[in-house]
Amino acid sequence: MSSTQRPSDLDPAIAARLKRSADGLIPAIAQQYDTGEVLMLGWMDDEALHRTLTSGRCTYWSRSRQEYWVKGDTSGHVQHVKSVALDCDADTVLVRVDQVGAACHTGDRTCFDAGELPMDTSAREPRAD
Repeated sequence: MSSTQRPSDLDPAIAARLKRSADGLIPAIAQQYDTGEVLMLGWMDDEALHRTLTSGRCTYWSRSRQEYWVKGDTSGHVQHVKSVALDCDADTVLVRVDQVGAACHTGDRTCFDAGELPMDTSAREPRAD
């Protein structure tokens, strides 16, 4: 176990598959299960993933507070977990949830509604796939 990993009850078979960042974390994308809407990105370590898989509620690791937080415990904006998938590189999880209320700490439904960034399409070449 690296110095950045905290003790965990995560299934060792799952833990062995994970590719973590230097600080022992993996990004966790929360997506509304029925619409596909991307809600937010949080961070999980092994124990947060274990708690998410066993409780049915999203648990994240707060990098700023250095503690676990269960989405909705203080705000009431709960994420009920429907499924959890590991990506092909084993370095990100997709958590499909039923979001109650806002997902973003700003009170917005999603963290990704601050406006699209302008794209420069002038230099794009058509792709021959």
